[in-house]
Amino acid sequence: MLLLTKLQQYKFDFRDVTFKPFNSLITKQNELMKKLILGLATASLLFACKTQNVQLPEKPVTAHLDLVNVSNDKVTVTVDPDRFTKDTTSFFIPKTVPGTYSTDNYGKFSENFRALNYKGEPMDFKKVDENTWMITNAKNLDKVVYEVNDSFDWENEGGTYSMAGTNILKDKNFLLNLHGFVGYFDGMTEKKYHLEIERPTKLIPGTSLTLNESVTGNNPAISTDIFDVDRYFDVIDHPIMYAKADTAKIDVQGMEVLLDVYSPNGKYSAQDLKPAIEKMISAQKSFLGDINNTDKYAILLYLAEDDKPDAGNFGALEHHTSTVVVLSESMPKEALENSLTDIVSHEFFHIITPLSVHAEEIHYFDYNDPKMSEHLWMYEGVTEYFANLFQVNQGLIDNQEFYNRMTDKISVSQRFDDTVPFTEMSKNILEEPYKDMYYNVYMKGALIGMALDIRLRELSGGQMGILDLMKKLSEKYGKDQPFKDENLIPTIVELTYPEIQDFFDQYVTGSTPIPYEQFFEKVGLYKKEVMSEVGFFLKGQTPYIRPNQETGELIFREMELNTFLNDLGVKSGDILVSINGTAYNLQNVYGLISASQEWKEGNDITMVIKRDGKEMELSGKITTPMDSQEKLVENQNADGVQMELRHAWLKG
Repeated sequence: MLLLTKLQQYKFDFRDVTFKPFNSLITKQNELMKKLILGLATASLLFACKTQNVQLPEKPVTAHLDLVNVSNDKVTVTVDPDRFTKDTTSFFIPKTVPGTYSTDNYGKFSENFRALNYKGEPMDFKKVDENTWMITNAKNLDKVVYEVNDSFDWENEGGTYSMAGTNILKDKNFLLNLHGFVGYFDGMTEKKYHLEIERPTKLIPGTSLTLNESVTGNNPAISTDIFDVDRYFDVIDHPIMYAKADTAKIDVQGMEVLLDVYSPNGKYSAQDLKPAIEKMISAQKSFLGDINNTDKYAILLYLAEDDKPDAGNFGALEHHTSTVVVLSESMPKEALENSLTDIVSHEFFHIITPLSVHAEEIHYFDYNDPKMSEHLWMYEGVTEYFANLFQVNQGLIDNQEFYNRMTDKISVSQRFDDTVPFTEMSKNILEEPYKDMYYNVYMKGALIGMALDIRLRELSGGQMGILDLMKKLSEKYGKDQPFKDENLIPTIVELTYPEIQDFFDQYVTGSTPIPYEQFFEKVGLYKKEVMSEVGFFLKGQTPYIRPNQETGELIFREMELNTFLNDLGVKSGDILVSINGTAYNLQNVYGLISASQEWKEGNDITMVIKRDGKEMELSGKITTPMDSQEKLVENQNADGVQMELRHAWLKG
């Protein structure tokens, strides 16, 4: 989902008259007139005497957030626009934001909405829906004031993604995904915004946004941060996390990377995670070459507690120059670093698409009546593909691990309807039945990228891949020049080969499933059934357990279980109650996965399960879990053409 200028702020209206814009009209000999201009009568006279050619500075929309006077986990927000010239206006908080591709209704977290006139008196308004307030007599409107609840404290987080959500923890942490706090007036999304964030001085802002200034008044415990941006998109494109200073700065080939960490119990610090992040970003920059010119990037990492009401789902949300990451504080360090590599690398690659290459539907995004683009296969699919390809390309994982990941994606993608045209699904992703297919953009979307990459390598004799294509598209468009949805595929064909039209006709806009075996054969790979190590509760991306959404219980799925679970005596349909005295359910299932990653072979284990309504205790030793898996392996009899094409694909 998805990068400011300083401006001099003037207030010129009938409430606050200044003569500065009119100095050219005043001579030193006319001191009397200078005094008169300060009055309301003279200001009116100036307008009446044909002074319309005098250009008044446009006042930005000013948004003020009070992070000091917080009560019941609510932040007071004030939004003050310029004077209205029409009788009616509407104020909106986004229904949907870029990158989430879901309807989240962020306005539901706001309450006690008030519209005030220039005398500070309440004005009439009508709440149209969860995200919209209509105000009449708009010419008298001075500002709106409302309170915002954080999503982390809502039951099921109000149905929002944690990484797109908000946290309000007084004097400790404020996770400001600003689309959850700052709204906009009808027709004003392209106006400049002036952000004032009043906060405890001890809490430091983590953001890629340029700080104009930070002002500390008579009370040294309170500071106000000032940010100026060009339009509303830039407000929501720059999340801010306030917490006690825990930042690591990393210089990667001229790009400054800021890693800000909030770890409530101090388990991890930015310095702890800096080496892994530095290694990852360095590899990404090497992979991208000159395709990227980002000079500043911020990673805001929020680590959630498993045993308290907190962020309930994990992942990241991309922006032009930053990403918000939410993970579990209980994860072992190695697992946390691996997750950061996979998740943050995906978000970082969004600097290519949709941030540099995107359709008009994204560039001119309608936050409350969004029109979706057809090309999720590129925005999310190609991005996910790059997040895996760069790791094998740069030696962070070996060839077999890359093959395993692609095989897992094939397995998961085939649970969805494989005949639905991907462009059709993408265009209608907010509607039934397509919205339930969204997860497939990370599966089949990435596989479309993989198949297109192999086909391009084949047609070019190994010289051109999908990264080269994205570089051409970035040069043709860029972040300020969107394309028309219907023009993207013809443009790709024009930039590559005529045969690529057939690829899109069949596998992207058409209903033909991708024949993966044919593409793998081109690079000397084939599928083989083998016994291999799996997770205690995960087989690739397929879990051995599923939740009962009504009771929160964890149930072992109707599938062949791994050797560890079989040896322990677990059967499909059993309900997991506890392990070694710790109870597990849907609420702390991530804690279960994290804990299992630290288990040692040979240690004792006691699992309590419920079978046919009765609890049973299963005891044994921890063993390495194995399971039969269909793996993609290299054909030892591949010919020279296949091997050269494989090398160009993975290492080119």
